[in-house]
Amino acid sequence: MGRPRIVIVGAGFAGYHAARTLCRMSRGKAEVTLLNPTDYFLYLPLLPQVAAGILEPRRVTVSLTGTLPGARLVLGEADHVDMDARTVRYTGPEGAGGTLEYDRLVLAVGSVNKLLPVPGVAEHAHGFRGLPEALYLRDHVTRQLELASADEDPDSRAARSTFVVVGAGYTGTEVAAHGKMYTDAQTRRRPLPGGVRPRWLLLDVAPRVLPELDERLSRTADRVLRARGVDVRMGTSVREATHEGVLLTDGAFVPTRTLVWCVGVRPDPLVESTGQPLERGRLVVDPCLQVPGRPEVFACGDAAAVPDLDNPGEYTPMTAQHAWRQGRTAAVNVAASLGVRARQVYRHRDLGFVVDLGGAQAAADPLGVPLSGPLAGAVTRGYHLAAMPGNRVRVAADWLLGAVLPRQAVQLGLVRSWSVPLDTASPELARVAGGPEGADAAAGAGGRGTGGSGVPEGETITDIIDNTEKAQLAGAEPAPRRPGPGTEAGAGRGRAGPSSPAGGRRSGGPPEAAGNGPGGNGPGGNGPGGPSGAGDGAVRPARPQPAEPHPTGPHPAPGPVKRDDIPTEGDT
Repeated sequence: MGRPRIVIVGAGFAGYHAARTLCRMSRGKAEVTLLNPTDYFLYLPLLPQVAAGILEPRRVTVSLTGTLPGARLVLGEADHVDMDARTVRYTGPEGAGGTLEYDRLVLAVGSVNKLLPVPGVAEHAHGFRGLPEALYLRDHVTRQLELASADEDPDSRAARSTFVVVGAGYTGTEVAAHGKMYTDAQTRRRPLPGGVRPRWLLLDVAPRVLPELDERLSRTADRVLRARGVDVRMGTSVREATHEGVLLTDGAFVPTRTLVWCVGVRPDPLVESTGQPLERGRLVVDPCLQVPGRPEVFACGDAAAVPDLDNPGEYTPMTAQHAWRQGRTAAVNVAASLGVRARQVYRHRDLGFVVDLGGAQAAADPLGVPLSGPLAGAVTRGYHLAAMPGNRVRVAADWLLGAVLPRQAVQLGLVRSWSVPLDTASPELARVAGGPEGADAAAGAGGRGTGGSGVPEGETITDIIDNTEKAQLAGAEPAPRRPGPGTEAGAGRGRAGPSSPAGGRRSGGPPEAAGNGPGGNGPGGNGPGGPSGAGDGAVRPARPQPAEPHPTGPHPAPGPVKRDDIPTEGDT
């Protein structure tokens, strides 16, 4: 008999720590395969610092092959899990499909952006779940300030200098805090005409910032944000987004070219295709993280509804702290199912929370002790350095340089607005125009709204370039360089979407999924245990609007180019 085959789907907090624990325990006696769309583990709690120009993108990425030498890495996105045949079907980065057979399976696919039925949000907003979105936001904010500097229309200049963040949980609070410091630093060196100052709004229907935390930490964050100049509006959210700005639930209209959507996360749609019982979109498991009736299948992280043994009848929230520890518990129980060691139930002791507010400011309560100011900032950064599985020296060096040198404010232009749509089941990957021939066939059941090449259905690469040029007039994009003869615009594919009866990966999430932006594999878990907090930017659903056909011509947009292939329905 050969070595047992263990397949881990996803390399977020849960999947990465499950793989690392299994590699250490197996010592080559088991075949550990890690299926993931990228070759790195992304330390999402530091992603706001990437968007603010404090950290370089590679600092928050940890090589899977470099830190998991005992695991076999397979690049691809899981499309379907056949638990009867014990196989996982996936599509590789170049469009080729494949199948992995397993004796034990660990599902740790994480979560994706949470959508709500707010008109215009899917077309005009961007999420903050992956590295491409952070890179796009940094470019976009920099571009808006540069365009505002040259704009002769005072109203347009003010709109370009206004940035709206929806969701006052971990992610939204940190994005607004770091973003305000970033734009202020740029305008101090190069003031905008007419005395215009960058304006940041933080919106949430909750009564206070960080509603899931202790009120003392919430007050600290609120005080720091307001002192910095952030316009914090609680009990308010977005009713409608347009290319001119956003209409708020209190009736006010805010002209803007930037809308950042941080209202929360929902479990990855792959778990729905398994056909197993779900709890608010998450796969139901027992306290040992096993799927009932499927002793060979384990689930952990944001994808799993893990019973909270300290609070009977409840489930652990979707946070980085839980995902990290559930990954290790799942690894131990996989080994136990193979006759090594004894099974463990998942229990968790809350270590507290940390929220980085930029500079020397933070809010933290390690082990229940509330802290604020520079001391909290030191604890927060110390925690992140201890929690990161790599790149600690590089991160610390960037922090040191950032304290003594001005930030670089340049547009790299690597990520376009249409590459990072809000409604995507794969926020870790940017969509690319073009791709290898035959990708359509390789995509099998087909991408959600795209062909195998990653180009929206009914749109050619020329159409995308034309749309991008039109968006540049609205301040969304710089005019792209047209590819010359024989030049490939990119290589990739669209996300596998609603598929065959076999149950491919779906684009929509379950209506009940209400996890927060700081989910287990998300930017939140910003701290020892950032809770999901069901109220993290939850927007009150607007009254359903009648569907209207999209125009066939280019779409004006404040930030992203409006995509015909992106459905506007949300979680309900």
